[in-house]
Amino acid sequence: MRRKEEYDEDLVSKLASHYEAILRIIGEDPEREGLKKTPVRAAKAMLDITSGYRANPLEIARQAIFEHEGSKMVIVRDIEFYSMCEHHMLPFFGKVSIGYLPEGKMIGLSKLARIVDNFARRLQVQERMTAQICALIQKAMPTEGVIVVCEGEHLCMKMRGVEKQESLTTTIDYCGKFNDDYRLREEFLRLIRR
Repeated sequence: MRRKEEYDEDLVSKLASHYEAILRIIGEDPEREGLKKTPVRAAKAMLDITSGYRANPLEIARQAIFEHEGSKMVIVRDIEFYSMCEHHMLPFFGKVSIGYLPEGKMIGLSKLARIVDNFARRLQVQERMTAQICALIQKAMPTEGVIVVCEGEHLCMKMRGVEKQESLTTTIDYCGKFNDDYRLREEFLRLIRR
């Protein structure tokens, strides 16, 4: 279970006033029964959704780097994420799979999920998030290569605009030996598709 963020009451108050104004602008009455607490709830939700701005992913990663003797490739697949499209401020969500080639060190598995959360919990685009995760893991510890695949569903494509309900976006980024050896990429992709 994720730890709940402590809310800065001043930030909550400032954001809540803006949500109250938005309710008025769209024609709602923020004083009606169902909406009285909505501006504060929405403010706290926004702070939670954007908590990635208030944590350092490199520090998160470096909390659990250990000596390694073993696997040629480490894969953690299907790490779920929830993010917000920076263009429309609508959710996108999906799964991230990460592989790396250890070079004398390994990272605690839960830290990979925390790294994904850190970059997802910002206003984001999937392409950038995929590259940020890959670059951060490469920077955090010695590896011979990192590969990241992200599959996401975007509500900005499903509930507005083109309204394509079955669309799925896949992004991939890699570095190190994954750049030079297509067989490594194929092995990783085969293993995450099992």
